[in-house]
Amino acid sequence: MGVNTSIKNGIAEIVLDCPPVNALNSQEWLDLAKNIDFLSHDDEVKVILISAAGKGFCAGADVKELQEDPTKISAVNDGCWKTARAIHVCNVPVISACHGFVLGGGILLAGASDIVLATKEAYFGLPEIDRGALGGGAHLSRLFPLQAVRKMMFTGKPISAQRAYEYGSIESLHENIDSLHDAAMEIASDIASKSSIAMNLAKKALNQIENGDVDEHYKSEQTFTLELYKSKDSQEARDAFVEKRDANFNDED
Repeated sequence: MGVNTSIKNGIAEIVLDCPPVNALNSQEWLDLAKNIDFLSHDDEVKVILISAAGKGFCAGADVKELQEDPTKISAVNDGCWKTARAIHVCNVPVISACHGFVLGGGILLAGASDIVLATKEAYFGLPEIDRGALGGGAHLSRLFPLQAVRKMMFTGKPISAQRAYEYGSIESLHENIDSLHDAAMEIASDIASKSSIAMNLAKKALNQIENGDVDEHYKSEQTFTLELYKSKDSQEARDAFVEKRDANFNDED
C-alpha cells in the first residue's frame, strides 16, 4: 500500500494505492514530488505513467489529517505544489491514466501531465469549495475552458469524462481499467522509443510557449487557500465533511 513505482523498458509507472480513496497526506504528497523529481533525472526513464489502484484515481488531500491537525495545511499545500510542479517541469513526458474519481489533488496530477486518458465512468472535479479550501484552478484551466472551470470551482460539482473528452482534454476514453492501462502503455512505449534528448527539449519548448506560468499561478492560488482556511466557514466545512452532514454557513452565528 502507498505509492508504488516500477521501471521497465524506459517506462516508469507510479501507482497510487492509498485506500480507501487515494487521498494523500502531507508526507505522501512530498514523497510523491521527490519520487517524480528522482525519476526525472534517471537516465533509464524516458516517460512516466501515473495510474491508480482501487475505486478511483485520486481524491486529493487527506481531509482527516487536516481535521486532526489544521496546521498541516501548509505542508499539504507545499507537497501538492511540489508534486504538480515536478510533473510540469519533469525532463520526460508524464501520462496520467485516470479512472473513477479525479478530484482535488487528482486534478493537479492530471492537469500538470502532458497526456491524459480516462475510463468512460471517470469524472473530474474540485470539491474544495465544500471542504473549506481552494486551489487547483490553475491546473483545471489546463484541462477545461474558462466558463467550465468557473462553474466547477463555484459549485464544486464534477464533470464526466465524456464531457471532458468533448472539450478535447482527454486523449481517449476506455471501457475499463485494463483497456485504459493498455492504451496508456502503448503511448508510453511509443514515447520511450524516441530520442531522450529530443523529448526533453520538446517538453521544455512546449512549457515555454504556454500561456502563463501554471506553477506560479497555483502558488498564488494557495495564498487564498490559507486565507480561507483560517476562517470559521472553512472550519465548519471541514467539520461537516468529516461528520457527514450539511454545512451551516449562517453569518449570524
